[in-house]
Amino acid sequence: MISIHRDSAGGHPAIGRTMGMAPATGQTILAASWRRCMGDYALDPSGWGQPDLLSCVELRQSCDKAGPLLRFADPELDRLHAVVGSLDYAVLLADSTGIVLTRRTAQTVERGCRRWHLWPGASWNERDEGTNGIGTCLAEGRAVTVHMNQHWRVNLRYLTCSAVPVYDALGRLAGALDASSFRPDPDGREVALIRIAITEAARRIEARCFTDLYRGQMIVRMGEGDEGEEGDGSSAPMLALDSDRRVVGATQAARRRMGLAPGDDLQFCLMDGAMSGVSGFREAEKAVVDAALASARGNVSAAARQLGISRSTLHRKIRALSGGEDA
Repeated sequence: MISIHRDSAGGHPAIGRTMGMAPATGQTILAASWRRCMGDYALDPSGWGQPDLLSCVELRQSCDKAGPLLRFADPELDRLHAVVGSLDYAVLLADSTGIVLTRRTAQTVERGCRRWHLWPGASWNERDEGTNGIGTCLAEGRAVTVHMNQHWRVNLRYLTCSAVPVYDALGRLAGALDASSFRPDPDGREVALIRIAITEAARRIEARCFTDLYRGQMIVRMGEGDEGEEGDGSSAPMLALDSDRRVVGATQAARRRMGLAPGDDLQFCLMDGAMSGVSGFREAEKAVVDAALASARGNVSAAARQLGISRSTLHRKIRALSGGEDA
């Protein structure tokens, strides 16, 4: 497997054939990050980064800017730490700039976590700290694991960090959820478990933000699709519909599937057929139809009334969405 390692001089990135613990896409992300560290940032790999932690006032300001993200993340951080804490991993939530807002750590590793800046108020921006879990995840907008010597800075070689993006209710990158350890298994055998756990936690945080913003609206979950479509899986494809069955909200995964930009206002009706030729919209339309039929317990007439269309129109849409004629 292709992986990244340091050359004999200990400073510059090299790509060679070695035994690795990350998939090919992960190695591509790490290689791109190392190129940025060397070329764009001109970071000295032997230098010591990690400035002092933010003051209490500065940290409070960062937490205030995060809005409701912290409130919705709290129970998920507790749940996640219950899974990974026994492996000596700390759980960190960072904002979109890489500043750690909150953490969950076992009391036995608190001193080490503070020493390694796995702590609120630490900044893990890739431009300043080089390749690392939080910073590289935010720079790429994708999940990443940085295992020991895969860090750009030599002094971080004892850390293993896995991070996934966390999105807000409007599909925007809100931060990164990270699990880090300063005494990991050198072979990285726990990484797969860690990645699954933090990905599921990130999805639940996004879902909490989404359902809170669109309280009182119909929430529809689209099909998951394949991994290639959905990226790293840290966003769940969900739609919010108003009483007229117009789409008023969509998560990051749903927006990506339909070709919509994060943060854009949404006010379109899936049932008018205007976008039925677009694959993402057809899938969203199918999700809405399925939800209406489920709510009406299979009664087509009742489902049609919910959707504000005629019974014959709904029958045509069902046939079209099942591979029959066009709606």
